[in-house]
Amino acid sequence: MESIIRIEGKVQFSITLDPGVWIFDDRRLDLDTYFTEQKSEELDELEAYTKAASKQWEREISEGAIQPPTLKTERRFKKEQLLTGSFGIKFAPFLQNAEPHEDASSIVFVCGEQEVEVAIDQAQDIIFGFSNKGKPLKEDGPVHVYFGDGSNQHTPLKCVNRIIVK
Repeated sequence: MESIIRIEGKVQFSITLDPGVWIFDDRRLDLDTYFTEQKSEELDELEAYTKAASKQWEREISEGAIQPPTLKTERRFKKEQLLTGSFGIKFAPFLQNAEPHEDASSIVFVCGEQEVEVAIDQAQDIIFGFSNKGKPLKEDGPVHVYFGDGSNQHTPLKCVNRIIVK
């Protein structure tokens, strides 16, 4: 199965996507918790700073100022999470890099013989699932398409191998 996906059609730049390297991307999302967490749309800067400072303060109180063993433990935990987690990545940055023409109105996801058309505004919220329980999506991949509102969380579009901007 081909693991490369093309974005083509009414775009300035036809680009290719390789989901195999997204596991190393810092923009990846944890699909196990993404749709169940409460998402706050606007996070106040002061509130974000306060939370970060509180987290650091709590860490120093509970663990002390010993950093090397703690960092090794954190790295091991993150590595285990990568090997067992399900991950996705937002579609919007890739669409922006392709630079759709001004008259583009929809995105078509080609899933084998099936084609699913989505309005370009709705496509901005789409999430590509590329990993399930630490493994790439080889049988029904290379990506699964999830709508940003989570309406198809349990039944994503599978076997997406091409994206056409119309």
